Amino acid sequence: MKLKVGTTAAVAGAFAAGIIVGPLVAAWAQGAGDGGRAETYRLLQLFGDVFARVRAEYVEPVQDRDLVENAVNGMLTGLDPHSAYLNPRNFRDMQVQTRGEFGGLGIEVTQEGGYIRVISPIDETPAARAGIRPGDFITHLNGNSTQGMTLQEAVDQMRGERGTAIRLTVRREGEQRPLEISITRDVIRPQVVRFRLEGNDIAYIRITSFNEQTEVNLRRAMTTLRQQAGGNLRGVVLDLRNNPGGLLDQAVQVTDDLLEQGEIVSTRARRPEDAQRWNARAGDITQGLPMVVLINGGSASASEIVAGALQDHRRAVVLGTRSFGKGSVQTVMPLGGNNGAIRLTTARYYTPSGRSIQATGIEPDFEVRATRQDAQTAAAAPTRDREQDLRRSLRAEGANTPAPPTVTLPPLNLPASITERVQSQPPEGWPALDITKPETDFQLQQGLSLVRAMAANPQRRAQR
Repeated sequence: MKLKVGTTAAVAGAFAAGIIVGPLVAAWAQGAGDGGRAETYRLLQLFGDVFARVRAEYVEPVQDRDLVENAVNGMLTGLDPHSAYLNPRNFRDMQVQTRGEFGGLGIEVTQEGGYIRVISPIDETPAARAGIRPGDFITHLNGNSTQGMTLQEAVDQMRGERGTAIRLTVRREGEQRPLEISITRDVIRPQVVRFRLEGNDIAYIRITSFNEQTEVNLRRAMTTLRQQAGGNLRGVVLDLRNNPGGLLDQAVQVTDDLLEQGEIVSTRARRPEDAQRWNARAGDITQGLPMVVLINGGSASASEIVAGALQDHRRAVVLGTRSFGKGSVQTVMPLGGNNGAIRLTTARYYTPSGRSIQATGIEPDFEVRATRQDAQTAAAAPTRDREQDLRRSLRAEGANTPAPPTVTLPPLNLPASITERVQSQPPEGWPALDITKPETDFQLQQGLSLVRAMAANPQRRAQR
């Protein structure tokens, strides 16, 4: 997630070339004692020795820039799953993506088990139209194995000019053989806010990601739905399922639009003085309508901030399954000299009640599964990967951040006649999910039923 911008410097092949870099090394060792400074010099010399050996003796000639960029990226990816080096091209791509337009397939991915795993395809993109699903593992790109590729290398290969094609080999749960899927790249302009009226009285709003256009489009959606309902709007269903996140400021603004007051989110960094807190201003664009928020294991980062704040303040009832649990802050730091940028994890997120999102996620008020599972199939089915399952993922607490206290949220204040209606899984014979047919979406139908019941039985909500 984009939070703040700073500057730093990249290490070039100075040691092998014999360039004096005393000021840089001194800066790295600043604050350390003589022993610490000597160790820093020794480790930097190790880097220089390896650099020189590879440069001179690798089986094929290699570019100095490639060696250094690979070393820098290895340094960052060795920290956690979300820190990385962005070369100039990738840095430009990231800036384009946050503006709401980029070239490629339209797919959000992470790395797991040495392969590339799909978090979610973006609606109405080549990947979504080709049938890519959350949880798919991409094992080959144009016949080349993704085993051993960095996440950034795989993303680079999947991006490209509009009209060019790429062949993905996909391993999918329940399929005995890998799937070969050919996708033609396109300019991706994701419609990050989709909306419609359900039954002429409930506003259904789906947010697919958080880029610079999200909050503006949310306000536009709410205005349009009010006009379409002709003053008869009775509730809101906010769908954050499979939303991988995005910009922090957009998550804050979206939450601010739905709260009258109170804290939205806070961050805690390495230094206590760098902690930050965001609070809501007066003005709820829904004017206090009952609200249900839908989440699942693909809801991550910014979407967890929104769901967690609305849940803590009891502004909305959260329904679905536990979210992904990405509660870490990535700061994008541009590097000088057209050297790209680094994306570095610098803090953890906390909900208004003090709950850590990192590696824990948001637990729904009502757990409702999308598909039916009996006890036997539930025990045999693999659990969907979440942040806590990723290699080198941060824990909820660190050296300077103690374990968050156990938090008891205010009661929902919903009568039993309402809560007892919510079913945890589809009944026997429920039709298979078809995203073009909302009536087959069991979680959505439960959310609609719940928000209508809330509208018919208004209760005093506990506010924090």
